[in-house]
Amino acid sequence: MKLKVTPVDVWAVSIKDRVGGLAEKLAALTAAGSNLEFVIARRAPERPGKGVVFVTPLKGAKQVKAAEAAGFLRTGSLHSLRIEGIDKPGLGAKMAKALSGAGINLRGLSAAGVGTKFVCYLALDTAEDAKKATDTLKKLA
Repeated sequence: MKLKVTPVDVWAVSIKDRVGGLAEKLAALTAAGSNLEFVIARRAPERPGKGVVFVTPLKGAKQVKAAEAAGFLRTGSLHSLRIEGIDKPGLGAKMAKALSGAGINLRGLSAAGVGTKFVCYLALDTAEDAKKATDTLKKLA
């Protein structure tokens, strides 16, 4: 099993926890031609009335400028990896066990399988953890 592991920049912005809060932020990216592969949005219970949305990728100066104008910031403290490959039963558990065995504590994980393939996004605390996770996952067979 060969996994493609790629570092990605994730962008984040605070949103109002109300009808249309997410739609407004995504519309700004769409207007700039963004074709997002990953979007995750959630309420921020520690900040009543607020939420947060994370997106990737943004490509080119036009998309970055639109994102920044909408309040998005490239996440400097969130080190993210995109993993893709052929989906197999138990693969998520195998990846989690390998990362655990390498001493890596995940900050977050989002994954989905579509047909015979899967894509997974990992959030890690440091660039060193991201490098170690990349090396660990590329060794999985």
